[in-house]
Amino acid sequence: MIRPFFVLLHRWVGLAMTGFLVVVALTGSLLAFNTELERVFAPQLFATPRPDVAPLDLATLAERAQAIVPQGRVASVLYAEPDQALVTFAPLMDPTTGQARKLGFDQLFVDPWTGAELGRRRRGDISEGLINVMPFIYKLHWTLTFDAVGSTILGVVAVAWTIDCFVGFYLTLPVSLGGFFRRWMTAWRVKWRGGAYRVNLDLHRAGGLWLWPVLFVFAWSSVMFNMRPVYEWATKAVFDYAPRSAWAPPQRRNDTPRLDWRSAQQTGERLIGELSAQGGFTVIQPLGLTYSAPHGVYIYEVRSSRDVFERSPKGGGTYLMFDGDDGALASLRLPTGEHSGNTVESWLYALHMTRVFGRPFQIFVCALGFLVIMLSVTGVYIWWKKRRARKYSAARSGGIVGKNETSERSSTRESKRRAQTVFGAFPALTISAENALKRFRAKREPVRVKNTR
Repeated sequence: MIRPFFVLLHRWVGLAMTGFLVVVALTGSLLAFNTELERVFAPQLFATPRPDVAPLDLATLAERAQAIVPQGRVASVLYAEPDQALVTFAPLMDPTTGQARKLGFDQLFVDPWTGAELGRRRRGDISEGLINVMPFIYKLHWTLTFDAVGSTILGVVAVAWTIDCFVGFYLTLPVSLGGFFRRWMTAWRVKWRGGAYRVNLDLHRAGGLWLWPVLFVFAWSSVMFNMRPVYEWATKAVFDYAPRSAWAPPQRRNDTPRLDWRSAQQTGERLIGELSAQGGFTVIQPLGLTYSAPHGVYIYEVRSSRDVFERSPKGGGTYLMFDGDDGALASLRLPTGEHSGNTVESWLYALHMTRVFGRPFQIFVCALGFLVIMLSVTGVYIWWKKRRARKYSAARSGGIVGKNETSERSSTRESKRRAQTVFGAFPALTISAENALKRFRAKREPVRVKNTR
């Protein structure tokens, strides 16, 4: 009884997910080369490399960006790429209207060696043209362009996908234990010389088996991105895990910190130096500096020996927070080496975002997107063929029964007509002939024995 239930579950969950998985898989294939494609569509956002010149420090970049956009307040500065610095702003209040000033953009790109503006954009707004192609694809991949609603929908799909990974694996197992591994080996192979249905069935089944570990990684990491409560609950149940709330400071809004960007950078450098000496890790390079006004803290990000990310400076993982007024340490977050659950999470981030294993892994993830589409399409094809077969079988069975009943009624009418023709002049003989015909038919019918058990 349990296997038919899981067959139905796999069928209908798979059909419900198909459209979403096709969109996410196709956009994910492109995002595996996000930076490379960004350079194609928006080359103006990258500076001319100067390998022999050190880039400006974070504080200087923040000060120069502030001079470029005086109507906003710098919120963060990040070495996004070796030849690109990204600055974000918080709008200032207009004293005449009491409303926040509209900046018309949310990302400013500057040359990391000079601080000169390279370009600005409203991230994900495809109406701005090629400059937003990749951010739009990213937004489609993450939220279906529906912001919080889309993110929740994809979170539900991710949870269903994760569960379906285990259901699909179970359905590949042989029903009986006799010759288990010998029979299971057929599920790992594709019979290319079979018919269209057999080839699609084998591709769906064998493809799911061979790709199972990586499919599970991407399904579960999607839950991590889009359905945090479920992810954190499950991770805490299995691992030693410190959720984001454990290291986030309490809300204490402060729009005018005493520490300016220069002082904040010096404080961050001093604190990370002390903490790295105590914790036994090495600071490789600074990555970003952010001021969180709702919490009244600066966030200093560096690349350290505890990080997992390898490709490009974007997104390190080692952060420390300190008070925006007195520089007191609030918290330190290391991506690995403290809690097993957080180490697993850092690897999920790195794998999902293709930040490890170099170009070969990028190519693999790009191809994986098309393989996920193949699994989805073959699943729909298998369902369609089985549905057609069931409908044809039902129609054929109903047609045969109907034809037999019609033939029997026609035979009875014909017998009566002939009897009336022959004995029409003798009504008594007609009645006797009809009764004899009924008795003859009754003798030919098989005796039905009532089941008394």
